[in-house]
Amino acid sequence: MIFDLHVHTTHSSCSGLSLAEILRHARLLGLDGVCVTDHNTLSARNEISEGVQNDGLCIIFGMEYDTPEGDFLIFGSCDNLKPGMKAREMLALVARQGGVAVAAHPCRNDRAVDPSLWKEGLCRIVESINGRNRRQENRRIQQIAVRYGLVQCGGSDAHHLSELGKSATHFNYPVRNCQDLVKALQEGACHPLSIRKF
Repeated sequence: MIFDLHVHTTHSSCSGLSLAEILRHARLLGLDGVCVTDHNTLSARNEISEGVQNDGLCIIFGMEYDTPEGDFLIFGSCDNLKPGMKAREMLALVARQGGVAVAAHPCRNDRAVDPSLWKEGLCRIVESINGRNRRQENRRIQQIAVRYGLVQCGGSDAHHLSELGKSATHFNYPVRNCQDLVKALQEGACHPLSIRKF
């Protein structure tokens, strides 16, 4: 299954992409699923139910949570994350609650993730292909992921319809809900896909 793991809607102040547009176009772009990861909010889930929609598209809600040490895509238990947590505290809490945290655009020049987090084994999953990154930023994290044995995934980081599905993640088995997604990421049963090569 192919998921765009990193998509922003109009519930993020920086995005002009509506949930309705995602629902209309995602399947046409070859996506089996989309993870809505608005900045520090889950409010988009008030619009539709999570899970497989009538056309077969799977919608999963997470969030892009910002910390002083970088940004993370959080899936699973993220309802009770208070704002402004430090990365180590947030990562420990998400793990205790059975969720998963993915380092978002970890080598982006202006929003890098603190490398000590993967060096110390605190963050084991990284977005190694981000559709809005420069090529060298993606290459840098891919090299780091190989060096430290990190799980790699991809997402478009879409803020507009033209960006949806530019990068994605292929899962080795069906993902029908958030629990399936968390399990597949934890097991490393996935790999990133380059810009619209799926």
